[in-house]
Amino acid sequence: MTLRACGLILFRRLNAGLASKPQEIEFLLLQTSYGQHHWTPPKGHVDPGEDDLQTALRETEEEAGLKSKDFNLLDGYKKEIIYKVNNKPKTVIFWLAEVKDHNAEIKLSDEHQTFCWLNVDEACKIAKYQEMQEALREAHQFISNK
Repeated sequence: MTLRACGLILFRRLNAGLASKPQEIEFLLLQTSYGQHHWTPPKGHVDPGEDDLQTALRETEEEAGLKSKDFNLLDGYKKEIIYKVNNKPKTVIFWLAEVKDHNAEIKLSDEHQTFCWLNVDEACKIAKYQEMQEALREAHQFISNK
């Protein structure tokens, strides 16, 4: 049986509206408080009766303290990554969302021990899995082309 999880790749723009500085895009990554303490966007398993997007929104609120009013989903981006966990296939669906206030407070659940906002290159360095690195780079490219 395939494990299924959903989440949001959250980003913020720094220097937005400042013509004198290039716009910086940073991604939110959370460090797990279990296992190998890997870094990931907020995500989690689909509960019975939930659709994928409901799961992504619920997990973002539970793990990062951000509610749907705190961000805007970007139309046209949906990424599915597949990898193995304990020799079982796992599918994760991500949507892309921009945090409205770049100073929004992040409130971690006990599943995570810390968080950071990083540019795409820094985020890819600490994201352990190649599939996650590719998703971050694709998200960055999608944002840059908007």
